[in-house]
Amino acid sequence: MPYEVDKPEEQWRAELSPAEYRVLREAGTEPAFTGEYTDTRTTGVYECRACGAELFRSDTKFESHCGWPSFYDPKDSSAVELLEDRSYGMVRTEVRCARCGSHLGHVFSGEGYPTPTDQRYCINSISLRLVPDGD
Repeated sequence: MPYEVDKPEEQWRAELSPAEYRVLREAGTEPAFTGEYTDTRTTGVYECRACGAELFRSDTKFESHCGWPSFYDPKDSSAVELLEDRSYGMVRTEVRCARCGSHLGHVFSGEGYPTPTDQRYCINSISLRLVPDGD
């Protein structure tokens, strides 16, 4: 699928830190409980660190105790792309930025999440940039 923001991998490598590139472009995962936004309570909009697309609002962020920032809904359903992920012998749903195709994390569905949608978008902090309200 063509993305609105489409760059050669060499350009992504030049623009992103090695850790950002590993997660955003190679579908890596940052270690649990180490991310910048895991415990953040600041209000604002979380953007894609690679392209600046608005992805999640802070009012949909909740404490899931999973080690990564968790949201129960994207800012707009068209902001993210959901793909089947069969890596590591599991079947999961990968979450990507719909604007640039960068890997953000995974979404999990089911009872037990204290959210209006029964979903947990488990997103790598390094995939995000928080723009606080008022900025």
